[in-house]
Amino acid sequence: FFFFLQKRSTNSEKVEVYSVQVACTASSRFAHTAMTSKALNKDNSSQEIFFEVDLPKTAFITNFSMSVNRKRRVGCMSERLLGSSTSGRKMEKFSVSVNIAAKSSVTFILTYEELLQRKLGSYEILTRVKTEQPVQEFQIQTDIYEPQGIAFVEATATFLSNELLPLVDQTVTDTKAHISFSPTVGQQQKCPGCESSLINGDFIIKYDVKRTTSLGEVQAMNGYFVHFFSPPDLARVPKKVVFVIDRSGSMKGEKMEQTREAMVAILQDLHEEDHFGILLFNDTIESWKNYLTKATKGNVFNAISYIRKINDSGSKEQKKVLERSMDMIFLLTDGMPTRVSNPQIIQQNVLFATGGNMSLFGLGFGNDVDYSFLDVMCRQNKGMARRIFVGSDAAIQLKGFYEEVSTPLLLEVDLRYSDNTDFLTKTHYSQLFNGSEIVVAGQLNENDMDNFLLEVVAQGVRNENFMAQGKASVADWQRVYPEKEYIFGDFIERMWAYLTIQQQLEKSDLRTEQERKNITAKALNMSLKYNFVTPLTSMVVTKPETEDGADSSVIADKLTETGAHASPAVSSHGLPEVDGDPHFMIKIPDRNDALCFNINDKPGTIFSLVRDPKSGFVVNGQLIGKKKVVQDGNMNTYFGRFGITHQKLGVRLDVSTQDISVFYNNKQVKLLWSDATSLKDTDMELRLAKNCSLTVMLRHSVKFMIIRHTKVWKRRHDHQDYLGFYTLDSQHLSASVHGLLGHFYHGVAFELTDLRPGEAQEKLDATMYVKGQTISVTSSGVQRDFLKGVLCRSVSLCVSISLYVCVSVSFAD
Repeated sequence: FFFFLQKRSTNSEKVEVYSVQVACTASSRFAHTAMTSKALNKDNSSQEIFFEVDLPKTAFITNFSMSVNRKRRVGCMSERLLGSSTSGRKMEKFSVSVNIAAKSSVTFILTYEELLQRKLGSYEILTRVKTEQPVQEFQIQTDIYEPQGIAFVEATATFLSNELLPLVDQTVTDTKAHISFSPTVGQQQKCPGCESSLINGDFIIKYDVKRTTSLGEVQAMNGYFVHFFSPPDLARVPKKVVFVIDRSGSMKGEKMEQTREAMVAILQDLHEEDHFGILLFNDTIESWKNYLTKATKGNVFNAISYIRKINDSGSKEQKKVLERSMDMIFLLTDGMPTRVSNPQIIQQNVLFATGGNMSLFGLGFGNDVDYSFLDVMCRQNKGMARRIFVGSDAAIQLKGFYEEVSTPLLLEVDLRYSDNTDFLTKTHYSQLFNGSEIVVAGQLNENDMDNFLLEVVAQGVRNENFMAQGKASVADWQRVYPEKEYIFGDFIERMWAYLTIQQQLEKSDLRTEQERKNITAKALNMSLKYNFVTPLTSMVVTKPETEDGADSSVIADKLTETGAHASPAVSSHGLPEVDGDPHFMIKIPDRNDALCFNINDKPGTIFSLVRDPKSGFVVNGQLIGKKKVVQDGNMNTYFGRFGITHQKLGVRLDVSTQDISVFYNNKQVKLLWSDATSLKDTDMELRLAKNCSLTVMLRHSVKFMIIRHTKVWKRRHDHQDYLGFYTLDSQHLSASVHGLLGHFYHGVAFELTDLRPGEAQEKLDATMYVKGQTISVTSSGVQRDFLKGVLCRSVSLCVSISLYVCVSVSFAD
């Protein structure tokens, strides 16, 4: 991960980042990482500090907290909101800013977990760090525990100079390794007395474990087991591979040059028992030869000449190929369709053409490639996809991916276990590549591992089958690590949950709509249970108040490889929300804009937020203010209570900051925010995340979320908790829905003209035409938004009430 603190002001000497610590514990390939940083605002005025982290794409955030002057705010898990992370090659970025008062300190702690993947014979722990200035306390510390034995450990860094290299302390025993790196302030400086730091780059630890049995190794703990399978000394399976190269107009120039360069290196790495072919395509198809050619030195030389010239050559003689081999297709493309443009039709055509008997590996060029389409198509055909980022090292990326999958050892691998196992993760794999590993986890119906049997059946070289069966070798944790019970809690159970969620998310892309919903629901429940930030969940942390007493929140979200947020179940784009000040934030579809409305009415006022006369769905909200009322003073107000009814379904909810009352099926259930529970009925599903959020889905109607914001005040004692309302899905509500939020469920059109400097510095005034009226508005910059950070234009209270029929109603209505 990349760790970076900075402040927006240029007066960087006023904010001191005095501690950066990274602590990683890897036990049986499952890594738990905690990143801690501390900063002090030495100035006499508040300063904004940014916390940015790059963490591996395969990792799930498990917690995020911040402490301001020893007041700690801990994240709580909820169903997914759309946040503001970004994605790169191996890493994805999480960032948050916080305004720190004068002479105050802040501590950020981010933790995440991931199952390390074995590639090319090793596991990799990558730490990306950047410190703008030397830090008083800087430390990277990693502990590795592998009960089957550690084969080797290597620690390097892209920023290590000859002076810093001796500071990497490494202690390795048979089953444990400890690596630390703690340079002093002087050792971090680029030059004596310099304010800039040398610490800018990747700190990389690679290691592997000892492998002695063909069955692999099993580890068990507290009713869960994990099986690692990567047998030593297997002969490679010959392969038949076709390279399909996109040479359409969008691939011209740098992309094609990089493709040629990579193909030359790949062809030179073919083994002589392999057979290969080359196809070029745009709106027509051209082949180097119309048959697969044995990878002799002469044939490879001719193929390289063909690639460099991109011309047509070759004889028509048919060659005999091996009976047992792996059939592979490598597709090199930027994903721009030519004749057939519908992705689903293309996927169906490819699956029909391969007959499910070939493995398709797709390499997508550029940031604009439709990676989701390519990824699904490859997984449908027993392969995988990889995004190739355009740059000077694109050819190296291509060759690196090819090396990962170019040496198959086993095909159609089936792993079978004793009858006392249940809830197994994936047990069939189309191939096992050299340098990789298959991992299966599950639950144990009984803890008696003496009778734990397993069997592995696969296809090996030519017509020889691979079979290994017998009693598993189970690691004895108390014997290997007598000083430790378990390294960090029930990590094998968490590893099982991690694998289950990850594989369910992958499966959901390949299933029907109903199957996808069922799989997604299961993955969501597990994500919430184990506190994993996945593409289905978010972690919400309330930030400290600013100088004017307002506060906001940060969302920790998980990205998919597509570079965009995944939301398989619902979409919240373009729907309005109500939360804090501004009370309403209505995002405008297809525009980087939103309208913000403030309601500064008296506390106790009740507003009609949503009213659908056809279904009887009603949402009313009641305002609250500060505990202490200042006469003739400005007061920020919030929503402290929501009343929600659905007449047709017979459901009613009364949600306050203290508790939640649910009325359905002629019965009443009262819940406290401190509960973590769920209710499910024919017409309603309700999920309560402890001290955080309430998610409600009403059958064939609407899905919404209410978030409880808990105030933790350092100086102010007149503030109180408040609620936020978010519409997640309103597609089933009728066109006649109205109310402060309901008016916007079917979109709103507006036009801005006459932009001019405003009274406030760095803000613009403008004239807005909306719903037949002309009003004056102010561009207020980026406002806090729990669903997505967008530009927000504020509209005055009197206009919002007159335009959108805001009326007081009785709360029981």
